[in-house]
Amino acid sequence: MIALSHLFCINGPVAQLGERLVCNQNVASSILVRSTNFRKCVMLHLINDLTDKFFSFITEDPVRPNIPQVDRIGDNKDIFVMRDENDKVQAITCVSYQKTIPTTEAELFEKTLSPEVAIFYTIWSYKPGAGKQLIFDAVSYIKENKTNIDRFVTLSPKTEMAKRFHLKNGAVVFRENEDTVNYEYL
Repeated sequence: MIALSHLFCINGPVAQLGERLVCNQNVASSILVRSTNFRKCVMLHLINDLTDKFFSFITEDPVRPNIPQVDRIGDNKDIFVMRDENDKVQAITCVSYQKTIPTTEAELFEKTLSPEVAIFYTIWSYKPGAGKQLIFDAVSYIKENKTNIDRFVTLSPKTEMAKRFHLKNGAVVFRENEDTVNYEYL
């Protein structure tokens, strides 16, 4: 079951580039069926439980394959999937909501009653540009639905690939840690 999807209609006559329609899966399906004029539709999907049809893709995480799948679901955790109109996965990111900004993986899953920071701790894509779009779409979703969250930070590996990705997409280096880097999206 999808709690909420963002439907992005690109280059279609009904929506302008970047215009967003917020809807649940049933509404998104009816929009796609009734409007065949859309050339490209991309949806943001939120994985809520272990039975979600996209959950098996978590085993393909190239950034943090050591984090068990079951540890990614639950209180103060979200998994966002960008999918196309044919349900083909474009990109995936996992988020932990915390009170403070972690410096290690172990700090990602500390229990907190009042999280204020969204920590993006892994992202990977199957299509060029999808990772960037997913970060921005997930931030938009979080801003709209989790009003207590006011910062958007990563817990990234110290790699050139992570550095290029986040800096190119507008993040700044918040802090360098022993084994990780925190990039912040302002």
